This record gives sequence, structure tokens and C-alpha cells, in this order.
Amino acid sequence: MIDSNPTNGPCGCAGCTCRKPIDDQTGFQVGEGFQRFNQKHDQFNRSLWDPTVRSDKVRRFFESYYTDKASFRKVEGFQHRDYALRNASWYVADFTADLLETSHDRKEGFLDTYTLFREGATVQKLDSTPAENSAELKRAARFLGADLVGICEYDERWVYTHNYSRRDDREKPIDLPSDLPYVVVLANAMDHDTIQTVPSALSGAATGQGYSKDIIALLSTAQYIRNLGYRAVASLNDTALSIPLAIQAGLGEYGRHGLLITPEFGPRVRIAKIFTDLPLEPDQPIHFGVREFCGICRKCAKGCPPKAIADGEPSAEPHTISNLVGVTKWTVNAEKCFGFWANQGTDCSICIRVCPYNKDFSKWYYRLGRRLAGTRLRRLLLWLDDALKFGQRRTAGWWWGRA
Repeated sequence: MIDSNPTNGPCGCAGCTCRKPIDDQTGFQVGEGFQRFNQKHDQFNRSLWDPTVRSDKVRRFFESYYTDKASFRKVEGFQHRDYALRNASWYVADFTADLLETSHDRKEGFLDTYTLFREGATVQKLDSTPAENSAELKRAARFLGADLVGICEYDERWVYTHNYSRRDDREKPIDLPSDLPYVVVLANAMDHDTIQTVPSALSGAATGQGYSKDIIALLSTAQYIRNLGYRAVASLNDTALSIPLAIQAGLGEYGRHGLLITPEFGPRVRIAKIFTDLPLEPDQPIHFGVREFCGICRKCAKGCPPKAIADGEPSAEPHTISNLVGVTKWTVNAEKCFGFWANQGTDCSICIRVCPYNKDFSKWYYRLGRRLAGTRLRRLLLWLDDALKFGQRRTAGWWWGRA
């Protein structure tokens, strides 16, 4: 089991240094002051125990996911139908998360790994190489519902020091075996059209839909691995930070808004991962110009109402205890961000809506723009994005009225 009370080294891992060779490929700047993250300090968890975050508005925000307790408004995007769809989109995620919380203190997918599996095979498949296993796994994962699949090596730096029990308001040991050498990272796209209505309760349906699709692909792919005779621990938002693992698995780059930006869907994705001992061949991190483009683009920072997104250069200074310590990067002020959510009565994805990478890349001209963003012509692309008014908000009525 992973040490849940780390005392060895600045990152808390016995025999481990803060920096690793893969950081040169991902661009991660991990310093000697690095500290692994405690799940209790997650902004959502703090809303339960931290008096500086807890409030009536926060309580009503969470209650709004029970539709009868939502505060419907006459304004478009916050009407009964909008909350009804948003909450329906979360059904799979909420159902699986709540299934064992009362009986076993497991909020699976958000605080704890999943245990919803049948027994796998007792005999391991041994007649293939790691490269063959990887190719077959990716094919299977895409068939089972994953839009994107990547593989990286296990990196303890991104695993939480502790899990957190919301039921009992206490820290819990991480229950992830430490001898699973590979991580399979899955991602699913969120709906492009509903994201255009941010901020609205309707746009929150894209988030719930993304998570629900993730869960189906995640549990099914983990069961496939178990059916091959190997261990597979399925994880959504729980247990470990998803974005660093996704970047190491070659799914995308890190953006100014603190999100993964993928070549296929931009920042419009939800991420899941599987820790496994199936012999696999890790992918390589990719670089298509996101870091350089975000260096000149401020659209997410300018568009953020609470000014929670960094407007300047990357920094290692955390804003609050909800931020990672010891990594130089663009860091979002989670308290300001979540405060805006609570005031709106639904989650916010304005930074995704206005991001120049939030395009439908099935169209060739958007793919051309993505290529320009990775070259010295990136300022031209940014000018075009402004001139053509991409990222402007659409009304919820526009979405409901579409054929």
C-alpha cells in the first residue's frame, strides 16, 4: 500500500526525488518544495469542513442537484428544463458514487476507487508483448466508449497522501496498491453545443454527460483488463491527480486555465484512469504549441468573472491550500472559482467556452487553425479568433430550439 503518512523526502516518497526524466518531456517544473496533495484540501471537500468556504450558497449549490431543491429562474439557462437535463446527465455518476457511501464509506469515482466489478479471469494472457497489449487495449477501450486513450508509467507524485471521508469527516489511507506499474488514461469529450451556453444550468449537462460517458468506458475497460487475468483499479476524480497523468500519457498539454488541452477536443474533456499490472508500453508526451500559445493568449483570464485564472507568468506560489505546492505552473484560485459557481447555482466552464482550442476539429479549417496556433503565426490565429467572435455565449433557448 502507498504510505499515507509520508516523511521521506520533499515529495513524501521513500527513495524518490522530486524531478523525474519525464518532466523534461512534459515541461513540468517540479521543485524541491513539492508536496503531494491531500484529498481533504480539494475545494469541494473543503466546502464541508472549512468554515471559510462553507456557506448557505454552497449548500444550495449542492442541493440543486436534487431537482426539487433547485432554484428555478425565468431567465434562459436556469429554468426547470435546464436543471432537469443537467441533473439527468449526472445520474450515472451520482448513482455509482452514492451506492456504497452509507454502507461502506466509499464515494466511488470522486473520493474512492471503484469496486463495481465481476471477478476476472484466474489465468493470465501471456502470449503477447507489451506493445501488442497496448494496441489491443486501446482498441478495446475505444470500442467500450473512450474517445481518447493513453498509457504512462505509475508516478507516485500525483497520488494523494490521503483520501477523505465526507460521511465521517476524516482522512482515510489511500487504498491503492503500490505495485501497479502502469496507468491507462481515458478521456471523453463534453458536448460542444451546450458548452456554448455557459454560464447556465444547461451547460452543466455537458459536464455530467462527460463524467457519465467516462464511467461507462472506465468500468468496462477495467473489466476487460481483469478478464485478461490482471489487476485493474479504476479511478475517476479520486486517488490521484488526473491531468499530470494524462499529459504523461500523451493526451495533451497543460493550459493557462489549469486544464488539459487535447489536439482532438481542446479543453473540452473529462478524464479517468486505470492503475494496472498488465504489461504495457507507455506513450510519449506530445507538444503541439499549447504552452507557447497560452503564453500570449489571455482569453480565459479575461473571460473569468471572479478573476480566478492567472494573467501573468507561471508561478510556484499557491493561492490556497486547494492548490498543488512546489510545481511552477499557471494556477487557478479555486476559492474564487468555486465561489462563482455557488453564486450562479451551477458549475462554470466559461474558460472552456472562450478557449481558442475549443473547436470542432472534425472540420479541416479548425485543424488548420490549430496548426497555426503551434507556429510563429499564433498571433494571427488569436486575432482571427477574436475577429470571428469565437467563444461568444449562446442562449439556452438556441440549444433547445435546434432541430
